[in-house]
Amino acid sequence: MTSTHFFITGTDTEVGKTFISVGLVSLLQQQGYKTVGMKPIASGCEWLDGQWKNEDALALIKQSQTDLAYSLINPYAFEPAIAPHIAAEREGVTLSLANIKHSYELIAEQADAVIVEGAGGWYVPLNSESTMADLAVELQLPVILVVAIKLGCINHALLTVAAIEQQGLKLAGWVANHVAEQSESTEMIETLTSRIDAPCLGVVPHLNNHQSAASFLRLPE
Repeated sequence: MTSTHFFITGTDTEVGKTFISVGLVSLLQQQGYKTVGMKPIASGCEWLDGQWKNEDALALIKQSQTDLAYSLINPYAFEPAIAPHIAAEREGVTLSLANIKHSYELIAEQADAVIVEGAGGWYVPLNSESTMADLAVELQLPVILVVAIKLGCINHALLTVAAIEQQGLKLAGWVANHVAEQSESTEMIETLTSRIDAPCLGVVPHLNNHQSAASFLRLPE
């Protein structure tokens, strides 16, 4: 494994990025790495302990078993469950790639491995100029793509793979995640495997939130 730090993106929102990210944190921990999950930007937060907190970030923190400050794991947290750049505009906040990178570097100093989970899909806007893709470039991390296995996923996955390659980043692998029962999933996964020039890091069945994806995943070599 050439890197223990990865950027997790997905073919869309609600594809199981957090579920897979938590699984990857667990898998790295099983390999002996001190691993921390990071959720730089999150919308759809609750007011807890005097600050806005997001359930995805809290799930990553719980698995990471870290005592790092919440604001380091999730630097930008917004109440409404809407696109991050819109939520930020409403709050008068400018999402800064430099600030996120600084938080990431502080985390990386205290961990062997960092799993950075993006928000939404690859080209989700962050401000008037930047997208989630620009954040991945700023961090210079290999990318793991979470593909929700459902109708339309082949097109979404191949478009995202092309976009990742266009940014000059390495696609370390992809995960087939069954967000629901899908009768044609075998054929879909075979098609994706034949067309994506990166390893499939796991085929995760439809699980409930109390189960872990870790046993269905493998790490990039």
